[in-house]
Amino acid sequence: MFELFRIGFLSFQFLDLIDIIIVTFILYKLYTFLKGTIASQIFLGLMIVLFLSFTAQAVNLKGLSWLLKFITDIWIIAFIILFQPEIRRLLVILARSPIFRFNVKPEAAINSQIIADAAFELSQHQHGALIIVIKSSGIRGFAETGEMLNAKLSKDLLTSIFFPRTSLHDGAVIVNNGIIEAARVTLPLSSTTIINGESLGMRHRAGIGISEQADVLSVIVSEETGTISIAEGGVLTQGLSKEALKKRLRKENFSQSNKKISNKLIASFKEKFGKNFGR
Repeated sequence: MFELFRIGFLSFQFLDLIDIIIVTFILYKLYTFLKGTIASQIFLGLMIVLFLSFTAQAVNLKGLSWLLKFITDIWIIAFIILFQPEIRRLLVILARSPIFRFNVKPEAAINSQIIADAAFELSQHQHGALIIVIKSSGIRGFAETGEMLNAKLSKDLLTSIFFPRTSLHDGAVIVNNGIIEAARVTLPLSSTTIINGESLGMRHRAGIGISEQADVLSVIVSEETGTISIAEGGVLTQGLSKEALKKRLRKENFSQSNKKISNKLIASFKEKFGKNFGR
């Protein structure tokens, strides 16, 4: 391999330069992802300890190297346990990457049309609704807080569920691959309470909240105004038309292969760091 320069007996090759660039890029992306959270401070501390550990090994300080390695191992485990939500979000973002998108389900257009039609009809009658469309990562833990239906997706069923006098209308509906998994589901609320100077109701906060924690798309119909909104990745888009909603839903539909990739990533972390990971 081509040698760039030499420091004493250490040879610095072109491959070493590539290795440093890749590691630096990964660490920078991790820091920008965690920036603004408590996890970012611990991440910086961990990087400092790793740098000191590397330096100690380079100058052959065996005692200090052992101590720093011991601290690093404990720190990494503590980091994973304390910051499961951030790690889970990182895995979700990785699963969303275009690298893992292979094909679109044939029924995606049909499902998008059904949800858009139902949302538009509910909006015309100002019947509040919250429809959670799963993209690549399931949310069974949340689904089990409601009534499990496992019924085929249809416009009539959705509009019936959210009719104000039914017992299932209060809460969210979860849709996965053309199946209504559950209704009257309780979801976590976002800490965001005001957007563009307007206070958010519980339905909108729940729609944003679940989109912050999982790879889903929340379709929200306001009971007060009939406005249709979408929440994805913690970002709320308001005032969608029927056609705009349909296009957005079609764009965000993924194949089963994407779900398997996401599940494998999370399963691998569960296997390494315990069964309670991600709960």
